[in-house]
Amino acid sequence: MYKHVALLVRRDDLSHEEFVDYWQNNHTPIARDIEGVVRYQTVLPTEPEHAEFDGLAELYFETLEDLHDALGSSGSRDYDPTKEVAAEARADVDNFLDLEGRPRFIGEEIVQKDETDGDSAEQSSAGNRTQYGDTTGLYKHSAFLVRQEGMTHEEFVDHWQNNHTPIAREIEGVVRYATVLPADPENAEFDGIAELYFEDLEALYDALGSEGSRDYDPDRGKAKEAREDVDNFLAIEERPRFIGRETLQVDRTGGD
Repeated sequence: MYKHVALLVRRDDLSHEEFVDYWQNNHTPIARDIEGVVRYQTVLPTEPEHAEFDGLAELYFETLEDLHDALGSSGSRDYDPTKEVAAEARADVDNFLDLEGRPRFIGEEIVQKDETDGDSAEQSSAGNRTQYGDTTGLYKHSAFLVRQEGMTHEEFVDHWQNNHTPIAREIEGVVRYATVLPADPENAEFDGIAELYFEDLEALYDALGSEGSRDYDPDRGKAKEAREDVDNFLAIEERPRFIGRETLQVDRTGGD
């Protein structure tokens, strides 16, 4: 499944509350019907005053071509769609977003662990489409990963997927863990995204630190082991992150 993650930054003339009101009540009803979208979820910050962004918008597509057709290519933050609803959504973006200040990421999601709905991340018997569970109400830590200086993207991915991920999926309290690899690494704004879901916000903070700091210092278990390994491949001070609560806006993957 291919995914477009927009790290939303509001216009200068809007408060965070005004931004959220417009985004959720005006823009989201349009975005959920963009041509080719099979799943759409939004993430609101748990502590807006400490959040690095005003929200996350995550749109899933079956093919990379469908995604690029609707939302542009990896190499540009702006886009100029020709299909009806995608064009309407693009026109509406100017009403509440600082588009140039909004990082984004296009990649392929790999579900590493999912205990949110039993075996919800199975392959559908009707084909190759992945079924996802309802993540509404879960707390999510999204880390936008930047590799260490002197490391190639390929070296970074190898360590992340083969060394770090087996540790991270076992962090205490994690009920879902997904990694997102860039579809076009040369034009990607980050080397990847790590998404860890928790049912309880305190469990998230205990494992990965609070909203106000990019760094964290867990004192036990797999969380401690994962934090120690981070120094082997991440430039942690250059790694934006976002802690929020997710709402599933639409799911056409076959899970619901």
